[in-house]
Amino acid sequence: MSHVTEPRGWASQPLLERESEILAIHRAVDDLCGTSHHGASGRRGGVLTFAGSGGIGKTTLLAEARRHAAERSCTVLFARGGEQEKQVPFHVMRQLIQPAFAAMSEGERRDVLGTWYDIVAPALGLTAAAEGSTAPDPQGVRDGLDWVVTHLTVRSAPVVLVLDDAHWADAESLAWLTAFAARAEELGMLIMVACRPDEIPADAGSLRSLMGRQGTRPHELAPLTTSAVARIVRDALGQNADDVFCRECWAITGGNPFEVVELAMKGRDRELKPHQDSIPQLRDLASAVKGSGLIDRLEQLGPSTVRLAWAAAVLGTAIPTGIVGSVAALGEAQVDQAIAQLKAARILTVLTSVRRKEVVEFFHPLIATAVYRSIPPGVRVAMHGMAAQALVDDGQGAAAAARHLLEMHPDGDPWVVQQLRQAARESFSAGAPDAARRYLARALREPPDAEDRAEVLFELGSANLLHDPATTINQLRAALEEPQAQQPLREAITYRLAQALAHTGQLAKAAGLLADEAKKATSARTRLRMRAEQFKWNSVRVDEENSPARSRLLSQFAKRITGRGLAERHILGLRAWDAAMRGEPAATALEYAEQALDGGMSWTDQDFGFEVPAVVAVTFMYCDQPGRAEELFNAGILEFEAKGWRGAHLSFVYTLLGYVRYRRGRLAEAEDFVRNGLQIADRVGHGIPAQWYAIGTLIETLLARGNTDEAVQVAQAYKLEEGLPQAVVYPDPQAVRGKLLLAQGRYEEAIQHLSAAGKRLDLRGTRNPSWSPWQLDLALAQVAREPEQARATAAEALARARAFGTSSAIGHALRVSAAAGDPAQAATLLQEAVNHLDQSPAACELAHALVDHGVALHTLGDPHRAAQQLYRGMEAASACGADALARRARSQLASAGLRPRRLHTFEQDTLTVAEIAAARHAALGLDNAAIATKTNTTVQEVSELLSAVFTKLGTDRLGLSRALGT
Repeated sequence: MSHVTEPRGWASQPLLERESEILAIHRAVDDLCGTSHHGASGRRGGVLTFAGSGGIGKTTLLAEARRHAAERSCTVLFARGGEQEKQVPFHVMRQLIQPAFAAMSEGERRDVLGTWYDIVAPALGLTAAAEGSTAPDPQGVRDGLDWVVTHLTVRSAPVVLVLDDAHWADAESLAWLTAFAARAEELGMLIMVACRPDEIPADAGSLRSLMGRQGTRPHELAPLTTSAVARIVRDALGQNADDVFCRECWAITGGNPFEVVELAMKGRDRELKPHQDSIPQLRDLASAVKGSGLIDRLEQLGPSTVRLAWAAAVLGTAIPTGIVGSVAALGEAQVDQAIAQLKAARILTVLTSVRRKEVVEFFHPLIATAVYRSIPPGVRVAMHGMAAQALVDDGQGAAAAARHLLEMHPDGDPWVVQQLRQAARESFSAGAPDAARRYLARALREPPDAEDRAEVLFELGSANLLHDPATTINQLRAALEEPQAQQPLREAITYRLAQALAHTGQLAKAAGLLADEAKKATSARTRLRMRAEQFKWNSVRVDEENSPARSRLLSQFAKRITGRGLAERHILGLRAWDAAMRGEPAATALEYAEQALDGGMSWTDQDFGFEVPAVVAVTFMYCDQPGRAEELFNAGILEFEAKGWRGAHLSFVYTLLGYVRYRRGRLAEAEDFVRNGLQIADRVGHGIPAQWYAIGTLIETLLARGNTDEAVQVAQAYKLEEGLPQAVVYPDPQAVRGKLLLAQGRYEEAIQHLSAAGKRLDLRGTRNPSWSPWQLDLALAQVAREPEQARATAAEALARARAFGTSSAIGHALRVSAAAGDPAQAATLLQEAVNHLDQSPAACELAHALVDHGVALHTLGDPHRAAQQLYRGMEAASACGADALARRARSQLASAGLRPRRLHTFEQDTLTVAEIAAARHAALGLDNAAIATKTNTTVQEVSELLSAVFTKLGTDRLGLSRALGT
């Protein structure tokens, strides 16, 4: 924590011809403090940006802004980008935040940061990451920084955040700031940013966008006019300075405030007469202000002083004098003397850090740049090496030394490799994988010893996995080919390479790699683990040649497993998922799912991945135990958020949690979860599997709510019709497209898409209508044009649903069979559908069946029973958020001459006394008739009570005992 707390000395010069900028600053601060110039009250934040070339006065202007904000009792967070520190991750963020925590103990910091501590503290330099801890992803760290700054803004309002030299800000800090700036106004926070627009890096488009935020241009600082230059010259050299001399000062400097002030100060030091006759001497002085003239002036101060200036330029901003002296190889007395000379020459200044240490900085970044570039290349490289060693010896760690190691020539030094690898680990733990990649790539060029090369390649490949999986593949293949790779490392490389291949859509190669390496493995446990990974990647291959054969092999493995290690549990979990997909009896899938969870599964195990815990949770959902699925997904969310994993992993789980809510009939909640998942997926990247999951689930949810037009807009926005993903996705995108076409009344196209989806899924052996109800949607699309085929399609789907055996799947298939079959049999089929769905947690599907049954009964001339079902269906649809279905029920009631009654309101998850009594009897194994006898009610009343129980608890009869905790 060596960030300075005092402004530079040169920043105290008077501000000339900056009236409009100062007025903008004062007005912005007034708005922030709730005392707007136009009389409005209430705090209002925003973003204020300033642009201009080096020396034009941006820092002086920001110093005035900081002074004025402090006078108005604002909390000021200040940072400055550094030319030498722009590759140091979170360099700017640490300057902004560390002063607020400098006086706190670690315990106090933990109290303030709460659950975000382990995620953001390493990034902010408040603590080292725990050894072996799972690294947060960059988005998780940015979310944590959002929370920290928001917390500071609320606790210490009003807050002004000031960033100078933003063109030199590190990429990690810049990514946070440019995203967070959009919240400044709503938070009541003022952000001020200054930069040199011509020096914004090509890959920093977000900074360019910030500088022109919302179409506004930054305040562009213009050079000073001749009159302003004349005033500065006369203030420094005397009021008798003649106009020709002052005009020459303006011409020489181009009106650059820094150069004008420096030239005037040099003239004063030399006692230059400010008259026309002194212009030749003035020009000589001007050459000493910058460029080669500045370096000539520096060299006149002696070799020791030059070395100290070089050391300061190499080390960067705010470095303790002791470290500068060490790198310059000077004694304490020599350091003091050199600093005194450099201060007098207006090259260096001494400031005080937040830890009350003396640190050195250049008077201006232009001077620092000129000095650094003047260092002979060989000396500069050597000094970077000395700087790295000095920082490590000072206890600042490998991460602080790493930027210097990057500047050194490769020399096969094991110490350099060790420090770079350690810096990479620290950067990973801080959520800065880009920096970790730079360090490891440089370690590879050093190069490492032969016995370490495979490990460095493995670390580099792992670092590139999410960012550049194609490069990862090459690096990990090279690591696997290293002759000195030990067996445990070789296995780890194999698993990570398989992940990289899978993430790039090369699932067949991933499975093939695992099969090949399994043959070479000498350990039975290793072979089993590789087999588990092979099963996992094959299960999501859309081009798998023989899925049924893989299923048979998986079934055999699951039967033979006797141990309960993690690899075995993963095989059991995959077996549960495979059973559900193929439509084997739900009891079989549930049995294996329970066995897989016996012993626990982590969602954040980087070696095993999160895919198997996810498919186990989804298995419970398809088997009519969505409440259990929600428990598992909520556990996954907690794990991801605790580790700072807020990218594709979190998107995936939010989406699947929304899918669970969709199947439970909680459509508003489902839409909310899925939109959150899609928002995260969009942030991560286009075309990733998480995005496909979210798009399909959102479309199905919108259709269930009756929002067909909005569903079409989503499909068009994400080009759902353009191709299919390279991996298995649920709900199946092609089947979703068919369902959307069906909702639009485009039956021929719907039949085409649904038939194609069905053919593809049947080839894989995916025959469960609960997993993909493509047959049911196809039957509805065929009714008008191919009624016989529609009945056959529905009948086959019903047979498959009965084979799977869940009440929700059977009830859904019966409802569609009624729509596709003989109208005379519709009421009977729908009654059976209602009976089944009453025993399931599928509330929205039950509402559909009730409304359809009511309509059928009305057609048969049974208005009393029709009204009962329609009333009940309307209430169920309204509770689900299925607005179109509720409107249909209300319309049917009205056409029958019945007035729709006021809808009941109730707490969705709270069981009534009667429901609890019925649930407890059912959990003991009593059927509905026995429960009716026990409770002195009718069988129909018991059925409706239990239907509400199943809906609220998210389970069927089989999972009731566990859901009740009995």
